[in-house]
Amino acid sequence: MKNKALWVLFAVLCLGVGLYPSIYLFTDPNSGFRARKGLELLTNPVWNAAFYTHLALGGLALFIGWTQFIARLRRKVPGVHRFLGKVYVGAVLVSGLTGLYIGFFATGGIVAAAGFMSLALVWLFTTASAWWHIKNRRIEEHRLMMVYSYAACFAAVTLRLWLPFLVRGTGDFISAYRIVAWLCWVPNLGVAWLLTRGQSPARELASS
Repeated sequence: MKNKALWVLFAVLCLGVGLYPSIYLFTDPNSGFRARKGLELLTNPVWNAAFYTHLALGGLALFIGWTQFIARLRRKVPGVHRFLGKVYVGAVLVSGLTGLYIGFFATGGIVAAAGFMSLALVWLFTTASAWWHIKNRRIEEHRLMMVYSYAACFAAVTLRLWLPFLVRGTGDFISAYRIVAWLCWVPNLGVAWLLTRGQSPARELASS
């Protein structure tokens, strides 16, 4: 029951944060993370296109990616698993590249920028590796890299979980943002390593 409760919580967080980009349809477009950007950046069409593309496709990847770890789905409807996998990989590659670009302009200067750009590179590398492995029928390696890929993707969730506590603890948003630029994803990779150490990633996640 505990494992099932954790799995449900995991799915709810993925779905909820995956829908986060839709708030910009109903609120002030310059609210949230955009509120701390300068006018020059907010009026830059290239940055805006990259920002909204990263947000929309990153949200899509988070929204559907968790389903790839459901063993029953893979067994009973493998076509759906493959289709969602292709959508996930495509969404990550575009969202990761645009994330790499907007990461350069991250609030908090070089420390935050380095954190978010490193996350984008890790996300791109692990996802591309997972795609390459499955194309070459290396199933276990594919599953392993997908765990790491989604751990990087899950940074969108952990960032929003950590940030309020960091702001409260430091008393300063900029300091908190510099910390969360690294904290939102480095521990996630550690958890992915623990989950996959010495065993099949699929069996471990399916048992959650």
